[in-house]
Amino acid sequence: MKPLNELKIGIASDHAGFERKGAVAEWLVDQVAELHDFGTDSTASADYADYAHPLAQAVENGEFDLGIAICGSGNGINITVNKHQGIRGALCWKPELAALARQHNNANILSLPGRFITDEEAIEMVQIFLTTDFEGGRHQTRIDKIPC
Repeated sequence: MKPLNELKIGIASDHAGFERKGAVAEWLVDQVAELHDFGTDSTASADYADYAHPLAQAVENGEFDLGIAICGSGNGINITVNKHQGIRGALCWKPELAALARQHNNANILSLPGRFITDEEAIEMVQIFLTTDFEGGRHQTRIDKIPC
């Protein structure tokens, strides 16, 4: 994994994740080489798929190293990003899950439940996700069985 300050990160949310996304983005902007916000841009009702698909496509195409997706429960946006063949999205609500998502699953999009975590918890999970390396080995064997 590249050092944090060399990473290109994409971030997206729906209306329910908008405020949490803002806190995460505010922290990230000084931490990473590039941060691109795929939207939404307000708390007005919005469909997570409209923002999840462009984020997932950009990560899948290699335009961004990793992505962060946030909606109310984290479920809808995570289901959507995982429709993309090159994406391994992980829904996390605890720091340990964010670490394991990278270590064991080589997840490339972190999905967060905006309505169920605090800004501080979100930032902690993002930091862990972006700085934890994939362990490979037996875990790579398992990932190789996921069609792409």
